[in-house]
Amino acid sequence: MNEQQAMAPSTFQKEGEKAHPCPSCAHDSMAVFHRLAAFPVHSTLNMKTREAALDYPRGTISLGFCSLCGFISNVDFDPNLIDYSPQCEESQGFSPTFNAFARKQALELIERHGLRNKQIIEIGCGKGEFLTLLCELGSNRGVGFDPAYVQERTQSAARDRITFINDYYSEKYEHYSADFICCRMTLEHISSTGPFMKMVRRSIGDRNTTVFFQVPDVTRILKDCCFEDIYYEHCSYFSGSSLAKLFERCGFQILALDRAYDGQYLTLEARPSSSHSNPPSPCGDDLEMLRGHVATFPQRLEQKWDHWRTTLKELHEQGKRVVLWGSGSKAVAFTTFLDVREEVQFTVDINPHRQGTYLAGTGQFIVSPAFLQEYRPHVVIIMNAVYVGEIKKDLEQLNLEPHILTL
Repeated sequence: MNEQQAMAPSTFQKEGEKAHPCPSCAHDSMAVFHRLAAFPVHSTLNMKTREAALDYPRGTISLGFCSLCGFISNVDFDPNLIDYSPQCEESQGFSPTFNAFARKQALELIERHGLRNKQIIEIGCGKGEFLTLLCELGSNRGVGFDPAYVQERTQSAARDRITFINDYYSEKYEHYSADFICCRMTLEHISSTGPFMKMVRRSIGDRNTTVFFQVPDVTRILKDCCFEDIYYEHCSYFSGSSLAKLFERCGFQILALDRAYDGQYLTLEARPSSSHSNPPSPCGDDLEMLRGHVATFPQRLEQKWDHWRTTLKELHEQGKRVVLWGSGSKAVAFTTFLDVREEVQFTVDINPHRQGTYLAGTGQFIVSPAFLQEYRPHVVIIMNAVYVGEIKKDLEQLNLEPHILTL
């Protein structure tokens, strides 16, 4: 069996395979609808040599769907394979588009929840950019938890009001109290979502602490077959309804639930409660819709893969120089799922901490935009369409007019 065949999705659970327990609602109601073998277990860890990138350990992605709550999880996820460290480079903070989004989001949260001179905790703070924003703009104090934090990256007048802890948030930090807890793009990395959220709720106790969580929206991933948003570190996938149900089961009242960033993210705001409530959101109860998307996902995904395989093959046969723009997890998923090799040699990233390293799995060299002035690509494939405007401006400044494709 070659690698492409090994990575072909299964259309149904293996015969005789028992249902898996749902990490969100704890029922044995999760059936696998999609399997992928040999995916690099890290997609943001800097690979300093091509050999290291090609030989990096791989794991299996087996997406299970809970027919009761709608939660989706990688039932073969092994947390022992994950090693978040300062060598991980997940930051989107070099993008003007993303920075404008984060600043607007921080200002809105500060105004909506009166976050001035308050104590804030961020779970999974990355390199600390968002927590720093909240503390700068609201004169707040903060504590951030993340094993991938790098102290030298925080250059802010608010630095003396922020404590960063290079560790995962866990029971041993329950004694830290806050007026506001935020957790952006982290819950999807946690496999035991139910126990984790119950732990967060215990840490709040009787305090009137507001929480803010942001995760990718799996509804878009399933509906549009966004295979670039499926990778090993993401072991948990939420729709609006399954996210709300999780928080309600764990003792929270939903204040707001919405979509953001061109529909890519779900955002949830909640506070402690002993009763259930219906979330005031456009998501509604999406269980039946999810069931429909899940049932047809493998077939539709194979069609999308065939489209991209054909496109890359034709461009390569025509002698076109093709580069990817964006070297994060989406690029690793794109190149790994399609087994991209000689068709694309380089991927561009504006993050200087990614430049000079290699994509995990397929080994494309990561370069700065300036590299393109000499390389002069015929085609640029943008990994995230939300950045098209920003990237077009960068290309114009380089006096380049390549054909642009987006996922």
